[in-house]
Amino acid sequence: MSFNLEKPVRVISGENSVLNNGELLKQFGGKCLIVCSGTAAEKSGALTDIKKVLSENGIGFSVFNGITENPRTADCFKAGGIAREINAGFIIGIGGGSALDAAKAVGVYAANCQISSPDLIYSLPVENKPLPVVLIGTTAGTGSEVTGVSVLTNGDGKKKSVKGENYYASLVFADSKYTFSLPFSVTVSTALDALCHAVESYLSNKADSVSKSYSEKAVSLLWGELSCLEKEKTLPDNEQRDKLYDASVFAGLAIEKTGCCFPHTVGYFLTEKHSVPHGKACAVFLPEYVKRALEFNRESAEKILSVMKTDFDSFEKTVMSLSGVKIDLDKNELEKYLHFWENAANFDNSPGGYTADEARKLIINLFG
Repeated sequence: MSFNLEKPVRVISGENSVLNNGELLKQFGGKCLIVCSGTAAEKSGALTDIKKVLSENGIGFSVFNGITENPRTADCFKAGGIAREINAGFIIGIGGGSALDAAKAVGVYAANCQISSPDLIYSLPVENKPLPVVLIGTTAGTGSEVTGVSVLTNGDGKKKSVKGENYYASLVFADSKYTFSLPFSVTVSTALDALCHAVESYLSNKADSVSKSYSEKAVSLLWGELSCLEKEKTLPDNEQRDKLYDASVFAGLAIEKTGCCFPHTVGYFLTEKHSVPHGKACAVFLPEYVKRALEFNRESAEKILSVMKTDFDSFEKTVMSLSGVKIDLDKNELEKYLHFWENAANFDNSPGGYTADEARKLIINLFG
């Protein structure tokens, strides 16, 4: 599927979009830093392709592969320093949401020496224009390719986002073939993340006709594939991978316009303290979110379920089965989180509003 997007991010999609458009990289400079995590970028084939294209176009590069899941500000800060040392003209991010979010932050750190320690990225202004960032996604979930948001883990181990015009990519190559090597669990979790983006956005208090159109497109592609994953318990074929990737981009465009709601905010608790993969952590709260919408915004809730050609009971069963979150709840640890959720903007964005106490009761109900 071709997106042909120019604003706020230029997206070039389709098979071999990297290999066929390497000359576009020359506009950003003669040297770059590639930001990725471990061996995932190489296994996907994306790192091999981009190295080939960079060499063919006479662009020098170095690789920083120290990005972890839930990227740490400290690692992004380190990569920003390396980018300055090698005089990089731009950053290339390859991977899932963690690597892509990290690359956006690296572009900011590299160009702004006044951000002299990692966590200052949350509080200091971005005085200098960040280095251009090129993104290549290797998972079908976060939609980070098209959002102006970077979710980072600070020095205290808390996930916190930075956002705005400084966190958009300059160019995105969207080729679903780089997702073909994903294992089943990662495929499910990232697809659930995309579903959360689409449904949260559609039922958000900030939704409009444009964001809803993106959400509808996303869920129309997603739901059948998620249902198949739940029933068959087997890896999707290449055509299904195409649909999942396209859906993740549409879901990213939807959430870009509205922001997330309480499933994402509360889901961070499970990721930070119980190492639950991000998509599954958010999805376990999604049925409650839709149930709330059926109370406060019934018309929209019924519409998005109809687009998926399902009903609430089937929706809940499938999502909870795929999420499969089981934890030993530490109520004392949970209590420490409540002050982070007081007056959370994403809670206000939810149908009927939401409160920290409601989040506490929901978590205890699910896991207590």
